[in-house]
Amino acid sequence: MRYLRKANDRGYADHGWLQSRHSFSFADYHDPNHMQFGALRVINEDRVQSGMGFGTHSHRDMEIISYVLSGQLQHRDSMGNTSVIGPGNVQRMSAGTGVTHSEFNPSNSEPVHFLQIWIIPEARGLTPSYEEKVFDEAEKRGRLRLVASPDGADGSVRLHQDARLYIGLFDGDEHVQYAMQPGRGVYLHVARGEIEVDGQRLQAGDALMVEEEASLELRGGKNAEVLLFDLA
Repeated sequence: MRYLRKANDRGYADHGWLQSRHSFSFADYHDPNHMQFGALRVINEDRVQSGMGFGTHSHRDMEIISYVLSGQLQHRDSMGNTSVIGPGNVQRMSAGTGVTHSEFNPSNSEPVHFLQIWIIPEARGLTPSYEEKVFDEAEKRGRLRLVASPDGADGSVRLHQDARLYIGLFDGDEHVQYAMQPGRGVYLHVARGEIEVDGQRLQAGDALMVEEEASLELRGGKNAEVLLFDLA
């Protein structure tokens, strides 16, 4: 099974200070055909204007990953964590029994462009926790770098779910073959640029959902940055 969802088919919200694209049903955007893919529940592509952000709000029973594409994002939470993340940072917050946090663009002049990702955890009522790691461009260049996993493999942040997230940068002749395991699905999201997946051209914002296939080949990238989720 292979299904391509084009960027413009996603939900869209314009709040002035925030422009957001929703890959799955979220807030006022409801699409019963796109509620989740495996444990992957949310991919929001957000652009927040300078000096603006999300005030303090609560979450529970969700694994939340923030990944900045450009600009900076300031985070504060009820666990006492305060951080400003930029491109290359992968931030994971396990909401568990409940946590409050805020996200803010600290710049006086530049917008922040980032992805907020929600993954349903393996169990409810986990103890809230926070983790943040930096993966520089060289680690992702021409390959799929593991950045989140259930066991923290290869220096990745730890997810409380049987899910793995890889991020790769591809340009020119750079290419990679990704072997799929039986019974698992892959959700590939193009964050920017464009790339071919098994000869099919994908643009920024496009997503490819794949099940019951042996492998995927990524090649022909043009300033491409891709996120690949491997899900049970």
